[in-house]
Amino acid sequence: MVRVRVNRIAMGLAAAALAGAAAAQDADTLTRQREAYDAVAAKSVIDLQMFRDTVAATDAETGQHVTLISLNPGVGAWYLLQLRDGPDGKPIEFHLENPDPDSQSVALRLGTAPALLLTTAKGETICTPWADGAAALTDARKSGTAYAPICDGGLFLRNRVTGARTSIETATDFLRDNVWGGETIVRFVRDNFYKDSQLETSDALGTGGVGGVDAGPNPMQGNGAPEDQTVISTLLDFGLKGAQPGRMTIGQWYPVDGLEGVFASAFQPRAISDGVFATPGANRLDGVESRATGYMVAFDLGLYDIGYAVGTDHPALGWSSRPPSSVRPRGLPGPDGISTAQPLVTLGMVNPVIASRAVATFTGGFKRQHGAFKYGDYAGTHLGHHYGFIEKGVVLSKLQPDLSTLYRLTDGTIVMKTWQESDNALLPKITFARQNGVPLVVTDPATGQPVPGDRVTQWGPGNWSGSADADLRTLRAGACMAQANGHRYLIYGYFSTATPSAMARTFQAYGCNYAMLLDMNALEHTYLALYVAQGGKRHVEHLVPGMSLIEKKARGGTIIPRFIGFADNRDLFYLTRKEPKP
Repeated sequence: MVRVRVNRIAMGLAAAALAGAAAAQDADTLTRQREAYDAVAAKSVIDLQMFRDTVAATDAETGQHVTLISLNPGVGAWYLLQLRDGPDGKPIEFHLENPDPDSQSVALRLGTAPALLLTTAKGETICTPWADGAAALTDARKSGTAYAPICDGGLFLRNRVTGARTSIETATDFLRDNVWGGETIVRFVRDNFYKDSQLETSDALGTGGVGGVDAGPNPMQGNGAPEDQTVISTLLDFGLKGAQPGRMTIGQWYPVDGLEGVFASAFQPRAISDGVFATPGANRLDGVESRATGYMVAFDLGLYDIGYAVGTDHPALGWSSRPPSSVRPRGLPGPDGISTAQPLVTLGMVNPVIASRAVATFTGGFKRQHGAFKYGDYAGTHLGHHYGFIEKGVVLSKLQPDLSTLYRLTDGTIVMKTWQESDNALLPKITFARQNGVPLVVTDPATGQPVPGDRVTQWGPGNWSGSADADLRTLRAGACMAQANGHRYLIYGYFSTATPSAMARTFQAYGCNYAMLLDMNALEHTYLALYVAQGGKRHVEHLVPGMSLIEKKARGGTIIPRFIGFADNRDLFYLTRKEPKP
């Protein structure tokens, strides 16, 4: 490999050499790529990237043919590098990641001596990892690490690794994939042995005692003044300002010690105000979910950014078994024409550059198996409405209309809303997106107030999972967006046992203008961890103690955090401190 620093004078010459790159993405090419994206036919994941830019060059000395595909030039994060012995040779493919697309761009320098050109505010760097028989790329691939640095750390090669999973996940996946009727067995065990398995009830310790400071989102709407709310015992495993260990006032927000702009709150649905319950659109709550203790964690979006990563295995890309076979075109391997991400690599963890400034991670949404509709009108339209997702600007599963979607644009805007066909115009600017069912809470356009989504009480058409009688309570997690005092917050909600109605009422009470379900049934599916600086080191703080059992430990007992220190089979969201743009 050859890598040299290029001075400012040479930058102009390099820019001229790259002029052909823009021409490669002409109108005819974009039209063909859009047609391939839209086609209901078997295809590759590369065909789903309708904005991709492909540039190729041949080394005059070696005859090696080099192709660099920028999978979404507007985002500039993921690239596919292809090496051939000649223009018609079988390619050897490498999935490359630009670890910091906000401050570094990547391109293929054209001419008789092609090279990767990495451009930052400090200048430009030339890198040829295919030199010397592609020794640098071969060594990086053999390293066995998920993210192997090349070009002196300017880029990462993404390597396929096995994602971690718990024993429960291993058992359920085996039953679903290898045993006839396995899904029925899993459902029976869950409904009869795991119902309310994580239920947390709390002792009342008195009244009074509000949050530590007058900051954060609006408190939960309860009956009576905040100072009259009940103080309860809690299992929340965070260090909080203004709260004694294991004690929190219901509905009030407490700053997390060591993380500016991060707040936590404890709730019980029975403490929600009568006014919230008076609005129509949700079922009556039973006594168990009414008294179940849960937690909210809020992140100030003025201070923190959000990212998303697909797991090594989930959500998968093929068909869910839930929609009727009549909606599946013959010969189509999945609803988007693909059943695998290859040659791209999904890893279920954040890259080392991002990990250095991460403050939190939490599990994403449903697996593909459960991420589509079995009943109702959505089961028979849009091929079953499989939940879509995008990572680093790369479409892995198309976003479907009418589904709750959390997404980020290239300008840093974070949005949670019900996706519409017209929103597809945003695709070239989306850095990530994750869909997960229908909304729990929306904003009433007539009153401007939060109300339950129109399918909260419709078990099948809402695809809420659980029993057909709509009486199954279970551990659930969700997320919402809220505003208070000029600040926008992403709020993560952990419900130790709840139905969608309990989730909707709680998010309503916290003033959320939109809320969606994430995942359910087990701590590994509702996992959230914070990374707090203490004494020059970062410590992992889990939402509840049981989540610490998911982590790995190095020799000596050091915790290796999930999603940060090792790849996982599940998808995830991560939050990072915002940094000034160069």
